[in-house]
Amino acid sequence: MSRTVLCRKYNEELEGLEFPPMPGKKGQEIYESISRKAWDAWQKEQTMLINEKHLNMMDPFARKYLQAQMDHFLNNEPFDSAEGYVPPEK
Repeated sequence: MSRTVLCRKYNEELEGLEFPPMPGKKGQEIYESISRKAWDAWQKEQTMLINEKHLNMMDPFARKYLQAQMDHFLNNEPFDSAEGYVPPEK
C-alpha cells in the first residue's frame, strides 16, 4: 500500500512520493506535504519554464528562479508560466 499525505497544493489526502525528490530539508518538506499528483504537475510546469524561458540549469540564478517558482506553485501562489504556450489539441 502506498503512503498518503495531506497535500498542501490540493488540500486533500493523496498518494505521496516514494522518496524525497531532492536532498536536504527542502526535499524532506516536499516528501511530507506534497502529493505525487502535485509533484507531477510541477514537473510539467518546470519543463515548460526551462524550455520556454531558455533557462540554463548550470546558472545559479536560473536554479534560484526555478526554486522560487516551485515554491509559489506548490503553495498555490501566483507563479510565472510559459508565455505563448498553447496545449496541443486532442
